[in-house]
Amino acid sequence: MRAIEIAQAGGPEVLEWREVPDPRPEQGEVIIDVTAAGVNRADIHQRNGFYDPPPGASPYPGLEVSGVVSEIGAGVEGFAPGDEVCALLSGGGYAERVAVPWQQVMPVPEGVSLVRAAALPEVACTVWSNVFMLARLRRGETLLVHGGASGIGTFAVQLAKALGSRVITTVGSAAKAERVMELGADEVINYREEDFADKARADVILDIMGAKYLSGNIRALTNGGRLVIIGLQGGRKAEIDLGALLAKRATVHATTLRARPADEKGAIARSVVDNVWPLVSAGAVRPVVYAEVPMSEAAEAHRMLDSGDHIGKILLVR
Repeated sequence: MRAIEIAQAGGPEVLEWREVPDPRPEQGEVIIDVTAAGVNRADIHQRNGFYDPPPGASPYPGLEVSGVVSEIGAGVEGFAPGDEVCALLSGGGYAERVAVPWQQVMPVPEGVSLVRAAALPEVACTVWSNVFMLARLRRGETLLVHGGASGIGTFAVQLAKALGSRVITTVGSAAKAERVMELGADEVINYREEDFADKARADVILDIMGAKYLSGNIRALTNGGRLVIIGLQGGRKAEIDLGALLAKRATVHATTLRARPADEKGAIARSVVDNVWPLVSAGAVRPVVYAEVPMSEAAEAHRMLDSGDHIGKILLVR
């Protein structure tokens, strides 16, 4: 098969479409013939040499795919060759075929094309596990989502609104603000023009920035608020005002998804299928796709993501 290899740490030009060995299904694994793969910020970090795959994971980038099951290993439950699926991966999605633990494989939601299903696994599992399973956002509460025009942001806005919450989000341009409002956001703050912490008050905050936004996020939390940090685009080290946390009886969570064991990711995937897929099938939440790029041109997709101009997901298609 062919896959995108990272020749060395560096810019998009280090991504090379090469012949590599075919994967074989191990115990409990499914082989998926890949139709499309999602492009994520984690792939950029891996390309730059800052985010190595977990032990035992494929060295190729790519944390989510859609496609057709072609082989199954011993012990696989619920899937058979020919099934159209999407899957959450620890790596290897930028390829013609990928092996994945069966627990992380999900059926394609009704009404979503096989290509566009690749835009769902990472964002759905990230948003559901962090905002709802961990932070327990409730109907009537307010969610603040940073980076509302990103893949995660566009999904979080829709899902929180569909489940009865008020949504505030931050963006960096008027065009992004307009699109996020169309998706259902109640309030949009342009972080280039305003300090979100002066305006927003939220029960739950989903943060991709880390250190840069830490003090502002604590200011923006309500009493009993929950801050969930899932990214470090604004740095990894910052001072924290514990007095402010105590006064608000607030909590800070920091989580990642990629390195979790298959059974944990499988539990999240099953919960997503049960709770989120019905909303996707009903049209209340839909994948937002900015561009579809041939997989062999992954470098161009990374340039798009690096630019920050995209709204929603960028997909690699075969």
